[in-house]
Amino acid sequence: MCLSTVYKNSRTEENVVLRNVMRIDCKDGCVILTDLMERTVAIEGTLESANLVDGYVVVKETKEN
Repeated sequence: MCLSTVYKNSRTEENVVLRNVMRIDCKDGCVILTDLMERTVAIEGTLESANLVDGYVVVKETKEN
């Protein structure tokens, strides 16, 4: 099983959104994350990169102007 840590905008500790993510869905401009405990977090943005070997994902947050 591949679990990942998801970061918002850049891969730094202060940008961790959710750990042990087992599912990622993209719908209507949101990235929806689900972890092992079935907790979900939705981020308005797009999937920027995913490295499943190293276990991390970066989501680019949409910024309102």
